[in-house]
Amino acid sequence: MDITIVVPLFNEAESLPHLAEWIDRVLVPTGMSYEVIMVDDGSKDESWQVIEQLHAGNPAYKGVKFRRNYGKSAALNVGFGHASGDVVITMDADLQDSPDEVPELYRMIKEEGYDLVSGWKKKRYDSKIAKNIPSKFFNWTTRRLSGIKLHDFNCGLKAYRHDVVKSIEVYGEMHRYIPVIAKWAGFSKIGEKVVQHRKREYGVTKFGLDRFVNGYLDLMSIMFMSKFGKQPMHFFGLIGSLSFLLGFVAFVVVCVMRVVGSIHLTNSVWFYVSMLFIVLGMMLFLAGFLGELICRNSTTRNQYLIEKELCEQD
Repeated sequence: MDITIVVPLFNEAESLPHLAEWIDRVLVPTGMSYEVIMVDDGSKDESWQVIEQLHAGNPAYKGVKFRRNYGKSAALNVGFGHASGDVVITMDADLQDSPDEVPELYRMIKEEGYDLVSGWKKKRYDSKIAKNIPSKFFNWTTRRLSGIKLHDFNCGLKAYRHDVVKSIEVYGEMHRYIPVIAKWAGFSKIGEKVVQHRKREYGVTKFGLDRFVNGYLDLMSIMFMSKFGKQPMHFFGLIGSLSFLLGFVAFVVVCVMRVVGSIHLTNSVWFYVSMLFIVLGMMLFLAGFLGELICRNSTTRNQYLIEKELCEQD
């Protein structure tokens, strides 16, 4: 299989037939083999019925339907699990991503040797206040923290070498940071391509301003895991040890002052401050380490209730 296109979607029944027609119009003349995996993230409209119709007309169109809405990261992760193409391309279902970009993205992966190519919607048709300005600030921050020189981390149109999608795990709302996750996993050849951005023709956007707040929290989580995920004691142990040491020194000072008779031990606020730092140090040292360890080894982090599938093996 040459290409797998993964399309996460939520309430996009109107746009799906047009997207499928557009994909076929672009890829059929190339002679490349392809499959399109549409992941219905718990839609409430007729999206799944449309996917079933597309599958009946062309087995290259496959589908996965979540029983409820889990989010874009979950949809992408499941789509990556089913992908069999040498190059895996993701795009949104709202027709704002152009399938005309697919052949060139495929070429950049196969011929130029990129592990990942991210789209850059240089000219956007979104609201400047609600999306453009916050998005620019968000991308600037991510570039500074990650060291990856991309202009548009959140662009849904991306291409991946097959090994990349099989080596990474996307959960929570981490889809914005797949390039960061890929770099962390050792896939460092990451490129960028200016892509066409189109106005939405059907439906409404599914993302609100809260995504930027959640995005920064996710970025902090990824940066922490990339630096301390394998050795969490380097973070928690350092802070916990400093806190414990500071509290212990303060406790010794308070005890010396008590011996020389200048204070009453239990009447001094510094006695309780020293105890606080000691306890806090121990909590950071133990609870933080155990909490991260439990989170990283959770067996249910990427389990989703899938109601139906149209992904039979050929």
